Amino acid sequence: MPNNKHQEVITNRNCVMIYTMDILGGKWRMPILWKLYQNGAMRYNELKRSLVGITNIMLTRSLQSLEEKGLVSRLVFNQIPPRVEYSLTENGLQLVPALEVIYNWGRDRMLTERE
Repeated sequence: MPNNKHQEVITNRNCVMIYTMDILGGKWRMPILWKLYQNGAMRYNELKRSLVGITNIMLTRSLQSLEEKGLVSRLVFNQIPPRVEYSLTENGLQLVPALEVIYNWGRDRMLTERE
């Protein structure tokens, strides 16, 4: 058995994967990013309708988190009734190639499992 005394403790400060999953992890964050990529700017209710099963609280929290991390922008239009649109930022758009790889991998796995 290897001696683990000198192994570094892995945290989000020294592990890129943990750091990344702290930002993107959870059931709804990547689907939100994917929908915004597919549709461009979307209003809250449009996004909610396109993500079957997400609750209002989860959508709100996920959008807030993605906005805080700089992946999603929230644009408020000064009108009545109030209108808010969400879209990917430049940082969010940089994730698109990775999201496409994950999407394609998942699609292929789903098709293979159905056979």
